[in-house]
Amino acid sequence: MLYDIRLTISHRYAQPAGNGRHLLRVLPRAIMNRQRITAQLIDVLPAPDDRNDSIDFFGNAVSAVTHVAPHDSMVISMSARVDVTAAAAQAQASVGLTRLESDLAGSRALYPASPLHFLGPAPRLGPNADIAAFARAQCDLSAPVSEIVQQLGGALHAAMTFDATATDVDTDAAEAFRQRRGVCQDLSHIMIIALQSLGIPAGYVSGFLRTLPPPGGVKLEGVDAMHAWVTAWCGAAHGWVEYDPTNATLITTDHIVVAYGRDYSDVSPVIGHLRSSGAQVNSQAVDMAVVGE
Repeated sequence: MLYDIRLTISHRYAQPAGNGRHLLRVLPRAIMNRQRITAQLIDVLPAPDDRNDSIDFFGNAVSAVTHVAPHDSMVISMSARVDVTAAAAQAQASVGLTRLESDLAGSRALYPASPLHFLGPAPRLGPNADIAAFARAQCDLSAPVSEIVQQLGGALHAAMTFDATATDVDTDAAEAFRQRRGVCQDLSHIMIIALQSLGIPAGYVSGFLRTLPPPGGVKLEGVDAMHAWVTAWCGAAHGWVEYDPTNATLITTDHIVVAYGRDYSDVSPVIGHLRSSGAQVNSQAVDMAVVGE
């Protein structure tokens, strides 16, 4: 599947802001046998005084931009063409929780995708007794780990109500779970805590999701936003499995990966600081379309 993706993130300040430095993680990620990037571009207005492109510890593309002079807005535009291939079926069956524990005990490597980085806690995540109890109540702990991941994701999807007004980017996962309301960021954080409570390494994935118009409707451009889901380690032979609890589905060719991390703080599309006063208004628009449609 070949996609064209456009992303626009706007920050508008009540008073001119200066001395700003931001890290941008918005470019789709090249993944062997899964995602091939054929074109990509990031444009920032006003033009930054300094820009440095690099790869972070987890292998995500990062652009560091600096603005010294006062400015009343910052607009980040990203465009990319991505060729997505359906994931091959896993030839090796997933192990159970007991064998998973043994696999983890024998793991010593600390390369970026090592499961040891994803056992928790993380900057935005920590153990939670209520979420752990939910995980144990909803899952058959004798099942293969890959099945437990799907059981838990489906249970969270059923228990949580998607509500864009209930939380914001700084809402704690425990609070979102208490309300049983939130967005993809909240469901992903809750699922990570739940999986880790069972001894399953799990991390956060940011990216894009192709959405379809309602029956008989027309897809509007720029109305979508970035998406989030979960990656879970199912043993040395099986490797990582990605699941989208917001939509109760394993990852398909409709999902485009941007970044992997322990939680949202590792993959935030824009993070940084500046000198200003007063409020700011932020907006995000995404358009993801199949080439030729």
